[in-house]
Amino acid sequence: MRDMNDTRDTGVRFEPEDKPPLLLTIGLGTQFAIIVVTGIVLTPAIVVRAGGGSEAFLVWAAFAALVVSGLTTILQARRIGPFGAGYILVMGTSGAFIAVCVTALAEGGPGMLATLVFLSSLVQFTLAKRLSILRRILTPAVTGTVIMMIPVTVMPIVFDMLADVPEHVEPLAPPLVAGATLAVMLAIAFGSRSSLRLWAPIIGIVTGCLIAAWFGLYDTGRVAAAGWIGVPDGGWPGFDLDFGPTFWILLPAFIFVTYVGAIETIGDSVAIQTVSWKRRRAIDYKVVQGAVSADGVGNFLSGLAGTIPNTTYSTSIAVVELTGIASRRVGVCVGLVLVIVAFVPKFAALVLAIPAAVAAAYVIVLLGLLFVAGMRLVISDGMDYRKSLMVGTAFWIGTGFQHGVIFPDLLGPWVGSLVGNGMTAGGITAVALTVCLNLMSPKSAVLKTRQGDGAPQEVSDFLKKVGSTHGWSETQTDRLILVGDEMAASLMDADDDGEGRRLVVKARGEGSSIELEFVTSGSDGNIEDEIMLLGEQPDRTMIERELSLRLLRHYASSVHHQSFTNADVLTARVERPEQGASKSRPSIE
Repeated sequence: MRDMNDTRDTGVRFEPEDKPPLLLTIGLGTQFAIIVVTGIVLTPAIVVRAGGGSEAFLVWAAFAALVVSGLTTILQARRIGPFGAGYILVMGTSGAFIAVCVTALAEGGPGMLATLVFLSSLVQFTLAKRLSILRRILTPAVTGTVIMMIPVTVMPIVFDMLADVPEHVEPLAPPLVAGATLAVMLAIAFGSRSSLRLWAPIIGIVTGCLIAAWFGLYDTGRVAAAGWIGVPDGGWPGFDLDFGPTFWILLPAFIFVTYVGAIETIGDSVAIQTVSWKRRRAIDYKVVQGAVSADGVGNFLSGLAGTIPNTTYSTSIAVVELTGIASRRVGVCVGLVLVIVAFVPKFAALVLAIPAAVAAAYVIVLLGLLFVAGMRLVISDGMDYRKSLMVGTAFWIGTGFQHGVIFPDLLGPWVGSLVGNGMTAGGITAVALTVCLNLMSPKSAVLKTRQGDGAPQEVSDFLKKVGSTHGWSETQTDRLILVGDEMAASLMDADDDGEGRRLVVKARGEGSSIELEFVTSGSDGNIEDEIMLLGEQPDRTMIERELSLRLLRHYASSVHHQSFTNADVLTARVERPEQGASKSRPSIE
C-alpha cells in the first residue's frame, strides 16, 4: 500500500468538480473528440468490410457509433443514478469485438450482429451490480496488467501507420512529419508548469498537418467532397430473431468478449481516479460500478442501433494526465462534439483527413503515458513474488499472442483471431492466474454476525481463536483483537451506528501476518480517505471516530477500503509483533 500521507503534486489543474473557463472547456473537448473520432469510425469500417457488409450499412454503423459514443461519454461524465463514473471517460467502438463481429456479420448478417450485441450487453449490468463478489479476481494488479497490454496491442498498428507512404510522396516525408509533431508536443508538455501545456496535443497536431500539407500528405479532396449536414438514408438492420445454430454458437463468444471489455473498463475507471485529483484519494468502487454500468448502456444502445459495441477509451487517462484537466464539464463537451460530428460529415472528413504520420506521433505519446499508468496501478496494489510472477507471465503471454509467435499453427482461424489480441490473451491469463493464487492461498476463518451490542464480543472471541490457531501469544493476539475492534467501529457511519447490519469477518494467515477482512452493507465515505485527512488536521476537535481511525492506522500495517454500492469491504494486515512489544495505546497527535 502506498504511503497514506502521499501528497505529491500530480500536475492536475482542474479536478472533476471544477469548472474551467468556457473557451478552455470547448477547446479541450473539441481536441479530445478529434483524437478519438478516427478510432470510433475505423472499427465499424474494418468490421463491415471484412464481414462483407454493404456500403449503406457501413455508413449507418459509423453514424450510429458516433451518436452512441457521444451519448455514453456524456453519461460517464455526468453520472445519472447508478450509471456513469463522474469522470472523463470517453466511450468509443471496441476493437476487442472485431473478430466476433466480423464472424457474426459474415455468417448471419447485420440483424444477427445487432441481436448478439444487444443480448450480450445485459451481462455487464449483472457484473456491475455484483462487482464486490469479484473483488479478489479483478484486482488492481489484473486491471493494471490489462491496461499495460493495450499499448502492446495498439503499437503495431501505430508503427504501420508510420510506414504508410503514398506513392506520390517523398519517402522522408512521413518520418519528418511524425518527428516534428512529436517534437512539438514533447517540448510543450515538458514545460508542465506553463498553461500552454493544455494545448500541447492540438498544437502538435496542427503543426504536423501544416508540414504534411507542404509535402502533399493532407487529403483536402476528402474535405471538399463531404457535405455539411447529413443523416444516412436507411441502413438500420433491425433484429434477427431466428436464433439458429449460428446464433447459439456465437452468443458465448460475445458474452466472453463483453467480460474482457468490462475488465478494460474497470481498469480505466480505477486509473482515471488516480490522475484526476491534486492529492491522492482512495479508489471509489462505486465509481467503477457506475463506469461498467454506463459501458453496458453503451453496448445496449449499440445493439438497438445495430452498430459495433462500445467500451471506454484508455486514452482518456493519458489525455487527462497530459493536459492536467479532469473536469467532468470537458467530458460532457467531448460527448456533445461527437454527436455533432455524426451529423456534420464535413467535420468528420476534416478529422479523417489528418495524415497517418501525425496521428501516429500523437498516439505514441498517449500510449507511453497509458503504459506507465497501468504500471503504477499494478504497483499500487503491493507487489510480492506471486503477484510479480502473475503480472510478468500474463504480460509476456499476451505479447506473444499479439505478435503471433505462440503456437500460431495449432490455433484455428477463429480462435487465433480472438486470442491474437494481446489485451484479450493477457487479460485471460491474468484472471486465470489470479484465480489459481486464490485457490492456493490459505483458507480463511469466517464469522457471520450482525452489528449490534453483542457483535464486539463475538468478534473478539473469534479473533482470539484465530490468534491461538496461528500460534500467536496472548499479547500478540491482543493487538489483533484491537485492530478488529477499531475496524468494526470505523465501519459505522457517523450518522448511523450500523445497528442490525450484516457483518462478515474473515481472517487469513499469510507468513508472519494475519489479514482481516470486514464486509458489511454499503455506506457513504471511505475510511482510507479519512485516515489520510488525520495528519492534515491535527487541531481538529477529537471525537470517538477519529480515535478509532488513529488506532487503526497505528496498529495495522496496511488498510484498504473498497466501497461498493451494496457492500463495504475493509481489509487490514496485522504483522505479528515481537514478543514483549508494548501493547499500550499510542498518543494522539
